[in-house]
Amino acid sequence: MSAGFVGVVVSDPSLQGQFTQVELRSLKAKFVSLKRDSGHVTTKNLPGLMKKLRGLNEVVSEEEIAAFLSESYPDSDQEIEFESFLREYLNLQARVSAKEGGGGSAGGGGGKTSFLKSSITTLLHNINQAEKSSYVAHINTYLRYDPFLKKYLPIDPAGNQLFDLIRDGVLLCKLINVAVPGTIDERAINKKRVLNPWQRNENHTLCLNSAKAIGCTVVNIGTQDLVEGRPHLVLGLISQIIKIQLLADLNLKKTPQLVELFDDSKDIDEVLSLSPEKMLLRWMNHHLKKAGYKKTVNNFSSDVKDGEAYAYLLKALAPEHSPETTLDTKDPDERAKLILEQAEKLDCKRYLTPTDITEGSANLNLAFVAQIFQHRNGLTSDTKQVTLTQTATRDDVLLSREERAFRMWINSLGVESYVNNVFEDVRNGWVLLEVLDKVSPGSVNWKLATKPPIKMPFRKLENCNQVIKIGKQLKFSLVNLAGNDIVQGNKKLIVALLWQLMRFNILQLLNKLRFHSQGSQGKEITDADILNWANSKVKASGRTSRMESFKDKSLSNGLFFLELLSAVQPRVVNWKVVTKGEADEDKKLNATYIISVARKLGCSVFLLPEDIIEVNQKMILTLTASIMYWSLQKQPQSLSEMPEQSDPSSMASDAASDVGSEDGASTIAPSESEEVNSLSDGISNLTMDDATSNAPSTENGNVVAES
Repeated sequence: MSAGFVGVVVSDPSLQGQFTQVELRSLKAKFVSLKRDSGHVTTKNLPGLMKKLRGLNEVVSEEEIAAFLSESYPDSDQEIEFESFLREYLNLQARVSAKEGGGGSAGGGGGKTSFLKSSITTLLHNINQAEKSSYVAHINTYLRYDPFLKKYLPIDPAGNQLFDLIRDGVLLCKLINVAVPGTIDERAINKKRVLNPWQRNENHTLCLNSAKAIGCTVVNIGTQDLVEGRPHLVLGLISQIIKIQLLADLNLKKTPQLVELFDDSKDIDEVLSLSPEKMLLRWMNHHLKKAGYKKTVNNFSSDVKDGEAYAYLLKALAPEHSPETTLDTKDPDERAKLILEQAEKLDCKRYLTPTDITEGSANLNLAFVAQIFQHRNGLTSDTKQVTLTQTATRDDVLLSREERAFRMWINSLGVESYVNNVFEDVRNGWVLLEVLDKVSPGSVNWKLATKPPIKMPFRKLENCNQVIKIGKQLKFSLVNLAGNDIVQGNKKLIVALLWQLMRFNILQLLNKLRFHSQGSQGKEITDADILNWANSKVKASGRTSRMESFKDKSLSNGLFFLELLSAVQPRVVNWKVVTKGEADEDKKLNATYIISVARKLGCSVFLLPEDIIEVNQKMILTLTASIMYWSLQKQPQSLSEMPEQSDPSSMASDAASDVGSEDGASTIAPSESEEVNSLSDGISNLTMDDATSNAPSTENGNVVAES
């Protein structure tokens, strides 16, 4: 299991990106076994195998699978290759999802196809007219008076106007800023009435990289999907953005009163690790219990269909608007109407209709409950109760910002697990093994790993020990780190490990570009190479700025990075909006602009303006490296022009000790193999031609296979 093993490679990058290496290896093993036993794989013998696969077992019959396959392969004896098998598996999953109506599988609460899992992927997101109407209403409400968009709004929910408006990229960028204000610098959005193809592409690249930076999972969406306005992908992305907005206050930082939901003995870290959805369920059940409701609500689908839970919830929170007749009503449709009438009196925007309640539309019911929480959470404002969340030290704040950075990075990789809190979610070792499998395919021995939920503590330790073992094989500095430190949640040591994973990934990607250009010869790229490359690039453009190190305090005004971005792509920086960076406010304006310009160019970065202003060494390195990676992808010949460096310095030793970061991080996500491009790493969504060319930019991949 050497670190150089590339795992299962699929020739189509867009297809490869739909699966983790774990899934690919499992599917390949099953496929090869069937081929070995039967001689070849056809529509005759494949249904039996597909019936057992995740998402299909107990949902479709072998006869239905055979009928589906016959649409593509009328000749039942025609041989099916592995990649065709993967495509048919995805298409069949999509068909099943559409048949179930998307949210129908949420009822189980903890199943693999539960709402919480499906909500973070857009692959199988079928078109749901009720959801579409709800999202259009949301957009009309929050963006109706936007100076640029007001001439296009309100959108008619009945037609295709939404998908037409998406094509220029402005609407989604604005929606991201509604969800998390300040994410995108408006000065970086191309907002002409008529945009040419590369201007549209830049907007969509900015949108997708910014969506990742607020926690969306977009590994299955490319800029071309947005240009074409593909409905199921557009709605999938919009649903994630809106959900992030609606659940923004469901954490102890924003709403410290949430500690009321937990016993004093509860470990605060465990509270912090709850996903917003689980926190919302905890809040709902807290009030339902006080109101005398006997059941526990485990999901926003089957458990709320009859409307009883809503009737009790509104009675607890707004008794003045909740007559007894709501509970006495036997007809679920009539009860649902009464519930929405009561909710209107609380000024809750109506994300759903009575039918959406009775049919258990998971996304819309979650939005509805989140609205109730925002308008009346019914929690105490007792100051004694909330002091627990307000005693964080400066170190805690720094670690919290680091946690955010790593969370966004891990979730952008396309791993199967979704991380809600890094420090809690990595403690069983599984997520770290998934990350290692992405960063160094083939390095993980999955036979020795245990997948959650893990009841036996020693299994968690086994996972974490394997993480440490692989880290040492990858030459990480792990002198003070043992598997048990991860199990126990040692935050500083976990941050040190994750930072080295990021840095390894960046240097690995740069090395792959160099080796592809120069064969397998040449020494590996170091931090000093990245520094020298940036300085030489700025100098070659005729400017005089220079950075002495990644800790150079002169970088705080942002001018060096704007000159670097302009050097690699002259048209991407509008110098009319750049300040001199002397006052603090001017520095922040420049830093905010740098981040959006880098994302617009195609860099997947997770840092915040504070990282540039305060010259956070780690974040400065990753920002510079991501710009370098984009530039070298665009012009491979420039690899041979990289300056030689005589002092092969490295930050590996600093990585273990320098764990304090100001907020966020920027990084590049890995590819599954040397040939796989930005579908899984999301770094460069477009390949530009000559800097002065107006020709349309083309995708490097990142396009989902059509269902």
